[in-house]
Amino acid sequence: MTVSTDGLPPLREVIAKHELRAHKSLGQNFLLDLNLTGKIARQAGDLSNCDVLEIGPGPGGLTRALLAEGARHVVAVERDDRCLPALAEISDYYDGRLKVISGDALVFNPAQHLTRPVKIVANLPYNIGTELLVRWLTPSTWPPFWDSLTLMFQREVAQRIVAKPGSKAYGRLSILAGWRSEAKIVMDLPPQAFTPAPKVSSSVVHITKLDKPKFDCNAKVLERVVATAFGQRRKMLRASLKSLAPDVEDRLRAVGIEPTERAERLTIQQFCELSNQFD
Repeated sequence: MTVSTDGLPPLREVIAKHELRAHKSLGQNFLLDLNLTGKIARQAGDLSNCDVLEIGPGPGGLTRALLAEGARHVVAVERDDRCLPALAEISDYYDGRLKVISGDALVFNPAQHLTRPVKIVANLPYNIGTELLVRWLTPSTWPPFWDSLTLMFQREVAQRIVAKPGSKAYGRLSILAGWRSEAKIVMDLPPQAFTPAPKVSSSVVHITKLDKPKFDCNAKVLERVVATAFGQRRKMLRASLKSLAPDVEDRLRAVGIEPTERAERLTIQQFCELSNQFD
């Protein structure tokens, strides 16, 4: 049994007091081991001079760890109103260093609530995790508002984020993450670490932004080319990219790519060079 070390009640007591049963429809899987939440918070590095954005805090296990690790200010966005009283208790205990926003993370504007430098640390709800990651990796301007992302995903998704060309996991997420940031898996967690236990294992990915992209190209064009290429990943590029231009084979050859090649074999640099052909 995990003993609380921050002066607040153990998470199981918090969940029982507020009757916080995880809802599958909200993608909730609560992490109750405060040793693990503390370890996740430390993967984000020094938090003392940072504002931290957390999505889906639930009963507040990771929230407490972020505050205990010295985060300057934590903004937690929670869609489930049942969790708000438990989070309010944490806010009171930490004397205003926690701001809880009741609402949907997909429509939340972080710029209105955070002061840079900003780190995002979250056990993301499974049902919106990938969409949020893509949004954070593809803002209209770069560098983004965040310095780093420390995020928990299903292990399969985490492996796609860090995958290298030629592997089965390599795809859209690998390229979007690898083009303008450095990503690595820093922790693995088994299903039994969560309540309720999901059917799959989870991993924590740490992503650090780069000041500028590794290769020059238009972000929107790159997104479109990559999405189109991997939308039919088993097909040769001359077929999968045909919808983008009638002379697709000439454009592929112009950057030294054989039209018979497949998307999973191209490096990020090749995708950027190809995107410039379609820009």
